Amino acid sequence: MLAVAAGFMLHAIYANFLYDPQADRFLSQKIDLKRQFNKPVWLNVMYMHIGFACIATVAGTVNFASKVRNKYRRLHRVLGYVYVAAVVAVCLTSGYMAPYATGGKVTSVPFNLLNILWVGLSVISIAKIRKKQRIAHRNWMVRSYAFCFTNMCIHLITALVHQGFGASYTLSYTIGVYGAIAFLLLAGELIVRMLNGREKGVRLL
Repeated sequence: MLAVAAGFMLHAIYANFLYDPQADRFLSQKIDLKRQFNKPVWLNVMYMHIGFACIATVAGTVNFASKVRNKYRRLHRVLGYVYVAAVVAVCLTSGYMAPYATGGKVTSVPFNLLNILWVGLSVISIAKIRKKQRIAHRNWMVRSYAFCFTNMCIHLITALVHQGFGASYTLSYTIGVYGAIAFLLLAGELIVRMLNGREKGVRLL
């Protein structure tokens, strides 16, 4: 998990702050925008979006380490709140950018729904630990943490469809958005079931 998270963050930092800091390549794919587009404001919001996403990824990754959970519970608690705050910030900045999403409303609507879902999953996780329901807390946090990799999954699916099947970039990106959301929902649930099944096996032993 740590290697995947590190790879994701390094790629995000390189691609957005070093390789294409003005997002010219990405913005060139946005056609027929219905709203007035203010590039400097959009760029600043995007930078904040990426920064908070990296913070959420780091905090979530560290908190899943058993040593942190068991030996440094205060740090675990602080990082948990940092994670949730970062997720909220990611979703707020995403809410600003959603109307300008490639593909228009077809992609902006699922982005906004994802924002609501991600915050909801994170809040439920906090509510569970406040009730001392540690397994439920972990399970909901797994479901939430999966969406730290939304951007990565979107671009992987987009590249696969666009370059592998020759579809237009707009269609490929739209498929990427829906595909990433569905995949991460499924992946989070599968991991939860795997962890729960492993614990049941340990109890039987």
